[in-house]
Amino acid sequence: MPQFAANLHYLFSELPFLDRFEAAAAAGFKAVEFQVPYDYPVAELSARLRANALKMVLFDAPMGAWDDGDRGLAAVPGREREFSDSLAKVIEYGGALGCGTVHLMAGV
Repeated sequence: MPQFAANLHYLFSELPFLDRFEAAAAAGFKAVEFQVPYDYPVAELSARLRANALKMVLFDAPMGAWDDGDRGLAAVPGREREFSDSLAKVIEYGGALGCGTVHLMAGV
């Protein structure tokens, strides 16, 4: 039986981001994913997941400076330290959100 997760980055975009959790649950989703959780306090995201009985199944590692063209750090020469340092935040958010799957974006 297929299982689907609502990508809150793209779905329910007519709503403020934090309201999308409730919309996903109301639409019947049991799981969610979104690219960049770091814009929100991890406690707030965790509370939204619990309040709506949702499981977090995927998020992205920090991607660098998106507005400057970064699309990940995992394979960018000269930025190994920045990538390595970003993993502490990945571990913090992954643990608090109960999510063991992280997309490491390689970079341009």
